[in-house]
Amino acid sequence: MLFICYPKCSTCKKAEKWLLEHGVDFDKRDISADRPTEDELRRWLAAGVPLKKLWNTSGMGYRSMDLKNRLPAMSEDEQIALLATDGMLVKRPVLVGDGFVLTGFREQEWAAALGK
Repeated sequence: MLFICYPKCSTCKKAEKWLLEHGVDFDKRDISADRPTEDELRRWLAAGVPLKKLWNTSGMGYRSMDLKNRLPAMSEDEQIALLATDGMLVKRPVLVGDGFVLTGFREQEWAAALGK
């Protein structure tokens, strides 16, 4: 399992603590240093994550680029390309498992996906 997070993010810290408390084995990756590639983002979409759920709408980059107003006019390919340029644009944490991808930390959703 792959846990993609930003180490300074309180939600990511909470999610990591939850994974550890529930005995989940995972590899950890810092999204700011090792951002998701376009191929990864496309795999996450193919796994059922809606494109809209990949955006970190609370982030400074999202706000400073006025993406709320720009995204509706952008194609899926343009959005994926932009997401791949900066890990901080991607909603976090991301948990990639066998057959699923979870964005953001919602304990009940994670528990259901992991059978915990």
